[in-house]
Amino acid sequence: MLRSLQDVVGSSHVITDSDVLDGRSVDHTGRYRGKASALVRPGSAEQVAEVLRICRDAGAHVTVQGGRTSLVAGTVPEHDDVLLSTERLGVLGDVDTVERRVEVGAGATLAGVQQAASAAGLIFGVDLAARDTATVGGMASTNAGGLRTVRYGNMGEQVIGLQVALPDGSLLRRHSLVRSDNTGYDLPALFVGAEGTLGVITALDLRLHPSPSHRVTAVCGFADLDALVEAGRTFRDVDGIAALELIDGRAAALSGEHLGVSAPVDGDWLLLVELAADHDQTERLADLLDGVALAGEPAVGVDTAAQQRLWRVRESLAEVLGVYGPPLKFDVSLPLSSISGFARDAVALIEGQVDDALPLLFGHIGEGNLHLNVLRVPLEQEKALYGPMMDLIAACGGNVSSEHGVGTRKRPYLDMSREPADIAAMRAVKAALDPTGYLNAAVLFD
Repeated sequence: MLRSLQDVVGSSHVITDSDVLDGRSVDHTGRYRGKASALVRPGSAEQVAEVLRICRDAGAHVTVQGGRTSLVAGTVPEHDDVLLSTERLGVLGDVDTVERRVEVGAGATLAGVQQAASAAGLIFGVDLAARDTATVGGMASTNAGGLRTVRYGNMGEQVIGLQVALPDGSLLRRHSLVRSDNTGYDLPALFVGAEGTLGVITALDLRLHPSPSHRVTAVCGFADLDALVEAGRTFRDVDGIAALELIDGRAAALSGEHLGVSAPVDGDWLLLVELAADHDQTERLADLLDGVALAGEPAVGVDTAAQQRLWRVRESLAEVLGVYGPPLKFDVSLPLSSISGFARDAVALIEGQVDDALPLLFGHIGEGNLHLNVLRVPLEQEKALYGPMMDLIAACGGNVSSEHGVGTRKRPYLDMSREPADIAAMRAVKAALDPTGYLNAAVLFD
């Protein structure tokens, strides 16, 4: 099999060095580890398809890897797998400024797409803190959300066409120049969010958006989480909303202590709000904040430098989470009405299970997509906390996954938010496209 793979992609792109494989077999969080037999780096869609055919015929499992920023062990091999990396599929096509779209390889980074769009006077609708590493193929596979979801939606709403290498070694391409194409099944929607279980996305046609000429950003402090949630409920439906981010005051304090990024306002909870439009939004923001139960005056940024300083408060959180070792992460999707109760009960649960643990909550309050990170949780104590926390999320009406996917870590909890007939239908689709179940076999299903 290795010789056949070398014939397809070249000997330098089939790697069996144990040190390389060990580094590629650990989750982005550092908490989960697997084992791989080889790393293969195809350079074209045709090579991806042929690699899949060879591995299927050889009975080898394949785990697909992009930027490896998964937070749910989605790229961790479990069966001595062949790792298929999309890193060489990074081509960026020319931006079509008339139709506002661009065709890119699955291995292109989010930052690369954002830069190409910006150079053409446009913007890409999804933004993540991991923009320099995350690949758009992986983001589509997990239907990633991020910092601009309240305005532009998740990754699926940016994908208008794609190319996929199917498990049988064939290539599927859905590409249309028209903006509305209702011909047959919506196949892109099938592969977006499938977490690589149905095929390997090799290229995408992505929607771009006009860039608003005016932005205003504010960070507001709250003494009460209920008041913040109520403000978030109001802001999320406002025309021109561009971002709406919850920041735990404890997380902001940690960023100030370790990174020197201090919060510009006081409060147990912080809310970052951004409005963007083709006219000045400053007075409108002031009107919207009038009557909101703030802990003090908000910090407002109207120029780019000031806005970047305010955004640093939110984006620094990703940097500081590893201060006490790999954090235990929960991707929490909740009704807005349940957020305050969940925050209270989650802290009580954590304090009762793990001594000295530090829970930090932040995320996208407009959609109720929040990230609970628990610091100082030893690996041996994770099991005692994980199950009860998932039970709490379910009791609060939450979902197993908001935007990070199910991956390997959450697959035992799939039935928390999917009924048996739903899971059976998903399994039937998987069996139809991948009868032997060799592709991303550790992901989504037990």
